[in-house]
Amino acid sequence: MPSFDEVLKEAGEFGRFQKRVFFLLCQTGITFSFLFVGVVFLGHTPEYYWCRIPGAAELSERCGWTLEEEQNYTVPASNLVNRFSSGQCERFDIEWNNTSVSCTNPLSRFTNRSLGNMPLTSCQDGWVYKQPHSTIISEYNLVCANAWMLDLTQAVLNLGFLTGAFTLGYAADRYGRIRIYLYSCLGVGLCGLVVAFAPNFPIFLIFRFLQGVFGKGTWMTAYVIVTEIVGSDQRRIVGIVIQIFFTLGIMILPGIAYLIPTWQGIQLAITLPNFLFLLYYWAVPESPRWLLTRKKGEKALNIMHTIAKHNGKYLSPHYSEITVTDEEVSNPSFLDLVRTPHMRKYTLILMYAWFTSALVYQGLVMRLGIIGGNLYLDFFISGAVELPAALLILLTIDRIGRRLPFAISNIVAGVACLITAFLPEDIPWLKTSVATLGRLGITMAFEIVYLVNSELYPTTLRFKGLAL
Repeated sequence: MPSFDEVLKEAGEFGRFQKRVFFLLCQTGITFSFLFVGVVFLGHTPEYYWCRIPGAAELSERCGWTLEEEQNYTVPASNLVNRFSSGQCERFDIEWNNTSVSCTNPLSRFTNRSLGNMPLTSCQDGWVYKQPHSTIISEYNLVCANAWMLDLTQAVLNLGFLTGAFTLGYAADRYGRIRIYLYSCLGVGLCGLVVAFAPNFPIFLIFRFLQGVFGKGTWMTAYVIVTEIVGSDQRRIVGIVIQIFFTLGIMILPGIAYLIPTWQGIQLAITLPNFLFLLYYWAVPESPRWLLTRKKGEKALNIMHTIAKHNGKYLSPHYSEITVTDEEVSNPSFLDLVRTPHMRKYTLILMYAWFTSALVYQGLVMRLGIIGGNLYLDFFISGAVELPAALLILLTIDRIGRRLPFAISNIVAGVACLITAFLPEDIPWLKTSVATLGRLGITMAFEIVYLVNSELYPTTLRFKGLAL
């Protein structure tokens, strides 16, 4: 009886069928990148906002002020008192009497000296935003003392990624790759809709967490399927190219955000494509490698005949069964990742590599280009910087292996980030340039980690290794 790799070679290791499935699943990289870095535009800090002052709205309505006039008249300029910062987080503790206040000079009853001694109070009545629904910051008042909650939304999303990696990683090993992929696409789509229309911040956080769970499910299953339906020689190419689509998503996102003025609109635009992936039910088969590990050889063989037919090949009629090794049909657990000294060494190194790659990459994505200038253009350029990473990997890993490019890219990223920390703030172009070099280095490192992770583990442990 032939082995799976022998049957795959005869059916075509990377023929027309695999290329079609590969291209379809690569689109998942685009939508996952939207989820991964979307907070940069969903949570962009509004340019103009100030303390909502009791009575000011009624006074503004009576006097017919514009928003700018309301700010100018009711929030004293910062030069009146040094400890007052444009009215964003504190305001003068003034009781407005809108029947006796002048519409042209409402602060005329106070002298500059008395204003300087006027006690300050926090913004107890909320804030006024020039564009109230432009970002989640203005939607849920994530400013001043609540500013840390913006980063909490990303931490919660990452907690969802962590949960999804383990729960859906286990489910994909038990119930099938494509089934969990489709359920995850449905889940991330539905949760994304709830996030867009969340009535309050706690609901927003809960469903952002769930988006993380299902989003991780879509990306992991897509990645594993494309690496399992091709031959071992093509695995490195598909493993790198699918990550180029992640980069394309990062480059597309600023255009979406530029064209759509509200955060709800952006959220819908980056969520709805997930529902289109449900059509893959009719286009993407189950991983035949996985079917063999679950002792479903007949189904696997039927899929192999389909692959051969689409690739213009022909499987020998005596292929009535495909053999697999005892290792492949075993029922592994996470403990198998550390059971032998060799496997334990690989697993510990990969765990550390994943941790550093994810931390540094996300830190650079969240902060690079957000220090001023044109956010949309800067973010697009920082995404484009990632494209050479894939090319460098494809050019080097076959010639000099995986370890040396991985080591060099990490060293480059580390040194660049260290230098960036000590560069003066008054040379922003140099700071951004060095940080961009760090972004290129860590992108290479991250993509190599993905690739090596799928190469080092057998089929039965591949998902668990990726999940861990």
